[in-house]
Amino acid sequence: MSSGKWRSTTVIAVRHEGRVAMAGDGQVTFGETVIKETANKIRTLRKGSVMAGFAGSAADAFSLLEKFEGKLEEHTGDLVRASVQLAKEWRTDKILRQLEALIVVADKKNMLVISGNGNVLEPEHDVAAIGSGGQFARAAALAYIRSGVKMTAAEIARESLKIASEICIYTNSNIQVEEIPE
Repeated sequence: MSSGKWRSTTVIAVRHEGRVAMAGDGQVTFGETVIKETANKIRTLRKGSVMAGFAGSAADAFSLLEKFEGKLEEHTGDLVRASVQLAKEWRTDKILRQLEALIVVADKKNMLVISGNGNVLEPEHDVAAIGSGGQFARAAALAYIRSGVKMTAAEIARESLKIASEICIYTNSNIQVEEIPE
């Protein structure tokens, strides 16, 4: 198995009508083989007030999520400061620099994508998506939002990911959705 390439995931975060939801599929593949169909790629942090989802190498992502959670505690829940500090450390630390993953994080006010090259990106349209099917899911979510359809943030996230799963072979329809409580 060491000669193949791990591929996995689509994660999307949606803010709509004052609510924030995040959805992730469950598929992990290695080369052309599905290894797992029920992976959990979303975590809730700080008693459910923050969500984080990851795409990329699972071991790398777990290491980064653990680091992010530490930064979040260090900065008393300030999502932006914690994200910037993680990106800074990720980019400059000799070992962390080797990690291959992307993270999307959200709380009630902020939604960010964090990468290992030092980027902390805030989406313009309250939708952030990462992973192999991310842009399919993002396009679907924006279409739902712009159409004015009566759906919750969680419904938009789920349906957008479902559409991505019908297009991207590295995304399945085993979808987990988390929402930040009101």
